[in-house]
Amino acid sequence: MSKEKNASQAESTPKKERISVLESIRRRTGLLVGIVGLALVIFILESLLGSGSSIFGGDEQTTVGSINGKKIDRNEFVNRMEGQLNNYRQRNQNNDVDEQTRASIIDNIWQQYIVDLAIRPQFDKTGIVVGEDELYDRVVANPVPYIIQQLSDQQTGKVNEQFAKADGSLDLVKWKQAVQNLPADQEQVLLGMEENVKTTRYFEKFRMLVYKGMYATTAELKAKVLSRTTNFNFSYIIKRFDAVSDSSVKVSESDIEKYYKENAYRFQNPETTRSIEYVAFNVVPSAEDIAAIEKEALRAAEEFKGKTPGEDSVYMAQESENGEIKIENFTRKTMIVRDSSIYTSAPGTVFGPYNEGAYFKIYKLTAVNSLADSVEVRHILIGTNDPQTQQPKRSKESAKRSADSLLTLLKNKQADFETLVATVSDDMGSKAKGGSYGWWNETANWVEPFKNAGLMGAKGNISVVESQFGYHIIEVLNVSNTRHNSYKIAQIFKAIQASDETNQRIFSEASQFAGENNTAELFDKAVDTKKLTKRVADNIKEGDRQLPGLEQAREMVRWVYQAEKGDVNIFTLQNKHVVAKLSGIRNKGVLPLEEVKEEVTRLAIQQKKAEMFKEEFNKAGGSSKSLDALANALRLEIRSQEGLNGENASIQGLGNDNGIAGTVLGSKAGVMSKPIVTENGVAVVLVNSVNPGNTNTDLLAEKTVVEQGLSSRSDYEVFNALKELSAIEDHKSRID
Repeated sequence: MSKEKNASQAESTPKKERISVLESIRRRTGLLVGIVGLALVIFILESLLGSGSSIFGGDEQTTVGSINGKKIDRNEFVNRMEGQLNNYRQRNQNNDVDEQTRASIIDNIWQQYIVDLAIRPQFDKTGIVVGEDELYDRVVANPVPYIIQQLSDQQTGKVNEQFAKADGSLDLVKWKQAVQNLPADQEQVLLGMEENVKTTRYFEKFRMLVYKGMYATTAELKAKVLSRTTNFNFSYIIKRFDAVSDSSVKVSESDIEKYYKENAYRFQNPETTRSIEYVAFNVVPSAEDIAAIEKEALRAAEEFKGKTPGEDSVYMAQESENGEIKIENFTRKTMIVRDSSIYTSAPGTVFGPYNEGAYFKIYKLTAVNSLADSVEVRHILIGTNDPQTQQPKRSKESAKRSADSLLTLLKNKQADFETLVATVSDDMGSKAKGGSYGWWNETANWVEPFKNAGLMGAKGNISVVESQFGYHIIEVLNVSNTRHNSYKIAQIFKAIQASDETNQRIFSEASQFAGENNTAELFDKAVDTKKLTKRVADNIKEGDRQLPGLEQAREMVRWVYQAEKGDVNIFTLQNKHVVAKLSGIRNKGVLPLEEVKEEVTRLAIQQKKAEMFKEEFNKAGGSSKSLDALANALRLEIRSQEGLNGENASIQGLGNDNGIAGTVLGSKAGVMSKPIVTENGVAVVLVNSVNPGNTNTDLLAEKTVVEQGLSSRSDYEVFNALKELSAIEDHKSRID
């Protein structure tokens, strides 16, 4: 295998080379596996997120970006995506892939391109290699967890039977035999998994190489300790920039341009973004809509009264929003029905409908139960699933027969409860406690049948109840002396939402506004004239799918990256119609002067103030070495501070001011500084005294702390530095 590859070769290993590696490993007993539907999972370094310019070029339909000059072909990207989507569907036995999963797969593929084209070439430059023997060991002889995961059932997590020992672990003999008999049509799956292990190993070695280079010398450690323990006591005067209004300082266009050219680094935009201004026409129900929904709720409430307990659930599913069946227990403290007569009403009484904001709600009292305030029970669970693996263990019918038989034995005193808990109970949580969880009350997070058997039972009762876990044999050991009523309430929800007619009317209003105000100037004027609320969304990235306050905004974001500045368009989003104006375009790189002119002007004024203030300081100071005299001449207050050091460099009253802090830390006692320009103004500093630091400390402990800090940042900072040094244009959103 070659040790050096250039960026264009790094995109993928040539097929001939990959096949030769496979054949070499096969001679050692082979690699992998003929499993139908086995997932190919691509290694992703999560910290690597693509970014870059998003100006659509002429190849918009054929590429999804470029990395270090290598254009990413759209068809190739889509083929990779479809392969991973198919694997996802096979693993989940489901043809549906939600938007979030699809977006995650697209991000993962893009990140893999970054790994291949921006990161992997750096591995080759360092001389890192992953040899065949090393790869064989990690894939065949001592498979890494990733390989074992790929040989396991995605639903259960257990190693597939054809590769498993009796105890369920991986059988290496079967594994090697499978490789020797690997069919040709499975080679691509195998090669992908082999590449995954290889890439992972490259990263491990590169990380270790960087980590081993992270160290602190004795001189560095002593300097760090000295900086932390040396304390400076000082005084200073400062004329702040806000002492003179900006309007009183005049700067010319040439001043602004000069500042911009000399400080271009300040206006670097790390990634392409857009900004919009918009007005939202919210779709809210009209008074007529609310009246119609209330009438419908009144009908449902009247019909609900005539339903029997056996009919309630079907009727709730028929009438409630999204077919929801909601039946809950409440006490006097937690009751949600606003009518206090519910406490004296008979089961079957219907309350409402009530307008509760988003819904009209109808409540039906279905039962009133007397519950103990607290209870202690013990139980034996005859579960339908194995408690260790959660795999099916027995049928419900079999579990019921076993539970009934044990109940008979217990009632006839032919068996001991604790013995049965220890020998047959499938509840691991209470097994060691004789089947008990101690005292508990109605707030306990138990399934309702279990909870009711305890709270409604009498001391000494033994019964069998069914739950989703199987059948419980429950004995009530103790109940509290006090009881309370629990009210079972069935609920029907009728959503209060706008009708189609109302939605169409509001859409027409938004469309008219967009049509009449289809330029930036007209849009701004109409917003002011009509006194509409204008909202702003800044820093919109090409891959964004929602914006603050605007969900499912993918179509809008796509338009934002195709439109010209000042364009206006209308969009229909969830519960609102939005008219938006593209107000700003900021591309990656140094921003044009017109984009940042306001900020440049402010900084140019600040620079001119600094020049003026320094001249004032110099004239007032003359040959004087006294801070008092200078302060009097300039009519400035002398401020003093003690205990400034390299780890506590905040300036009282100013906060973070690196100009003052740096000057103090670099000065000797008794020496007054020249006028210095700081973040807050122009200052002069006088160090009054210095309390020397002490380096007689445990440098080994200091070394450990420093190097741990360095290593903890190494992954993120090194890999992001490699990414930032690469030329990356990310247009993967074109796949949508």
